[in-house]
Amino acid sequence: MRFLVWLATTAIALTVAAWLIDGISFGPSAGSFTDDVADKWLTVVIVALILGAVSAIVKPLVKLLSLPVIILTVGLFLLVINALMLMLTGWIAGELDVSFSVDGFWSALFGSIIITLVTWLLDNLIKDKKDA
Repeated sequence: MRFLVWLATTAIALTVAAWLIDGISFGPSAGSFTDDVADKWLTVVIVALILGAVSAIVKPLVKLLSLPVIILTVGLFLLVINALMLMLTGWIAGELDVSFSVDGFWSALFGSIIITLVTWLLDNLIKDKKDA
């Protein structure tokens, strides 16, 4: 159950990032944003799974190797790492022929901030519902 909640929150966060950032997209747009998401829900779920795998496998290693830089920048370098993980997700999706793209570092940076904020907000809302 926890995995499904994580998958749903990540998929929603990716969708919000694609909606707000021009450089992040789930393939070519066919109509309104809501129509696109409804047509591409499987793609969104696959990208969420790719992002989860990247975050579980690659991100800890990158964080460990860049620990001195993270400490020197008082944690701000973590924003760069998150952006690079989103760019890596876009590259892997492209290699797997999944229609997801991240166009450039700045789109990835702002997209990763949005994804982090949305997942944090949704996790807290879900946690509050469980506690009530």
